[in-house]
Amino acid sequence: MPRVMIAERPGAGRTEDRVVVLPNAVALLDGATTLLPTAHDGGWYAERLGEALRTRLADGTGTDLADVLAAAIEDVVTTHDLRPGESPSSTVALVRWDDEVVEGLVLADSPVVAFTDADVHVVADHRLAQVPRTVAYGPRLRAGGGFDDEHWATLVASARGVREWRNREGGFWVAEAVPAAAHQAVRASWPRADVRAVVMASDGVSCGVEDYGVFPDWSALLACAERHGPDAVLDRVRAAEESDPDGRRWPRSKRHDDQSLAVIRFDGAAPPR
Repeated sequence: MPRVMIAERPGAGRTEDRVVVLPNAVALLDGATTLLPTAHDGGWYAERLGEALRTRLADGTGTDLADVLAAAIEDVVTTHDLRPGESPSSTVALVRWDDEVVEGLVLADSPVVAFTDADVHVVADHRLAQVPRTVAYGPRLRAGGGFDDEHWATLVASARGVREWRNREGGFWVAEAVPAAAHQAVRASWPRADVRAVVMASDGVSCGVEDYGVFPDWSALLACAERHGPDAVLDRVRAAEESDPDGRRWPRSKRHDDQSLAVIRFDGAAPPR
């Protein structure tokens, strides 16, 4: 049976990330920070979607993974009477395996990275980053504005524009109140015998590879997790942010994001020393 290592840390206050571990699957969800008025926040949504996925993944052996996610979203929408465009949302990263295959699914910006003997396979969804934005916070942070009330107001204004692109063609797709979004996920699969490990990360961890350069590549992040434990990965990303407290070097929405990391080892080998 694969060995799963988990590390989680809030950015500030209560984390909006959720990680669900089953004998045959792992789900990692990053609830979106609530910038516009809704009855519930992203953590509330991620928790309920995670529990719906737990049930569906446990009972849905052989069911298409996108169908599993769509049904779980439908469960949450129906139970809580959620409305498209007016509801909290969450990214979704799913990994499921059996004796023959390992599957990965990514909806929004929480990547899945599979390591085989031959290559490193990054399953990522960059559509949110490509959405046109009429309000940008980067220039102000680079100029030293910092994470103050004006920065927050800029984020809120940006969120209003981004919301218009949510779950529509030409925009981006995320788990919210549209079950069909599940079928827009980025997917991949690999023969089980070829897979050594899989990494799943919220963007509060993937930024260590994709933005900060704390890890030169995903192989370096995996090596850190295997040698020192997954919390060491979170420590190094957080240390980079502490070195840039006002966001001048790495403009970002908040000083510290929630961090979630799952490392699944399939080969049964002991971590390197």
